[in-house]
Amino acid sequence: MPQENHLLQKRVNLFDGISIVAGAMIGSGIFIVSADIARNVGSPGWLMVVWLITGVITVIGALSYGELASMMPHVGGQYVYLRESYHPLIGFLFGWTTFLVIQCGSIAAVAVAFAKFSGVLFPWIADKNILLHIGHLKISSTMVVAIVMISFLTWLNTRGIVTGKTVVNIFSSTKVIALLGFIVIGIFATKGLGSLQINKEVFWNAGRVGPGNQIIPLAGFTLITAVGMALVGSLFSADAWYNVTYISGEVINPKKNVPLSLIFGTIIVSILYMIINFVYIKILPLSGSPDGANVLSRGIQYATDDRVATSAMSVVFGDYAAIIMAIFIMISTFGCDHSLIMAGPRVYYAMAKDGLFFKKVGSLNKKGVPAFALIIQGIWSILLCLSGTYNNLLDYVIFAVLLFFTLTILAIFILRKKRPDIERPYKAFGYPIIPAIYILTTITIMVILLIYKPDYTFPGLLIVLLGIPVFFLWKKYNRNGNEIQKSDLDF
Repeated sequence: MPQENHLLQKRVNLFDGISIVAGAMIGSGIFIVSADIARNVGSPGWLMVVWLITGVITVIGALSYGELASMMPHVGGQYVYLRESYHPLIGFLFGWTTFLVIQCGSIAAVAVAFAKFSGVLFPWIADKNILLHIGHLKISSTMVVAIVMISFLTWLNTRGIVTGKTVVNIFSSTKVIALLGFIVIGIFATKGLGSLQINKEVFWNAGRVGPGNQIIPLAGFTLITAVGMALVGSLFSADAWYNVTYISGEVINPKKNVPLSLIFGTIIVSILYMIINFVYIKILPLSGSPDGANVLSRGIQYATDDRVATSAMSVVFGDYAAIIMAIFIMISTFGCDHSLIMAGPRVYYAMAKDGLFFKKVGSLNKKGVPAFALIIQGIWSILLCLSGTYNNLLDYVIFAVLLFFTLTILAIFILRKKRPDIERPYKAFGYPIIPAIYILTTITIMVILLIYKPDYTFPGLLIVLLGIPVFFLWKKYNRNGNEIQKSDLDF
């Protein structure tokens, strides 16, 4: 057998890093979640505000993470930041939740989205097409396609970081070009429509769709609450931008290129998302009826299956819109899943090196990638596909994701006091005011979710807390394994 390569290969440059950020962010959410946001806030202006807040939060997060990335350019990224700033337990809870739900649940959900949109082109791929029935387990053709996709991308990423980044570059570039094409078509090929004028007349008339499709006017605190709940969908559509920090150990000049990748990647995608939503309100009225006879009468709120982008493009391309958008979303979800599958195992690899995961997970194959970590991630993602619980799990961890965001940004303040001597090639923009605004904003959203969506938030918090006994059990029964490494700040 060839000797195992224990050295991570530094082959990721700045363009690759930006592609990883953009590729992980752009999935299927931008084409769908605006319908739910529109039902929550009820006005074109507040729809745009929700996406603006999302963009600002995301970019501020990236600007702030840049300081941590430049201080600790190590494989595992956010896991390392939390471990070094607080305690190995906090880092473990992040890694535990990432593996159990956040990363693997996202991989499963995106793979199923790919399969469902493939069904537009190939009707054989459908939830109703049950291929195998074992007890309560029903395996549909949709599940099979999702599982094949996860398996293929997992194998592809075992071939090395160069192969992985090449695929990311191809699909991320394709997605950005396609989004630009969508924007150009939406702006210049729909000049005769009156939807924008209709939306201008009710631009700030906020109102939530209540029971029986009645409109409940929103103002003051109720409006803030509605915006907070609407942000859940848009934030997840812009999520995973921090995945590039996981592969810091494979980035060329990571102290410079990881922060720049975070900043440029999030800015590019956030601007694209804002313009795409402008295209939506230019083509479609925001308000509509679920019983509308066509896309204009259904509006953004009641786009068929929430597929707002397909409804918008059907105004230009008619019946061909569904096929065109299905192809694009297939490309988008394939590229997104590839980025997620590539990045996640670096967190489990770092945990294993600290003795907090199976020892084999902390090994590299001859291509210099954590192949075993990739495999167990793929297996768990497939099991989540089969269980059908991934969407519920993702709903549950909304609170957890925001909690770890908040703790990570707070780590900047802690490390400025705790380790002022550490070199900081890049410092958080607008410190301390801008990072503080981020923390206050995420705390506000978490409070709103705790009050108004307890069915989602408390189970998510429980998933995180269940990691505490697991941490101590792992330490107890792993005394002969690797010890927690000496602080990565001591270099």
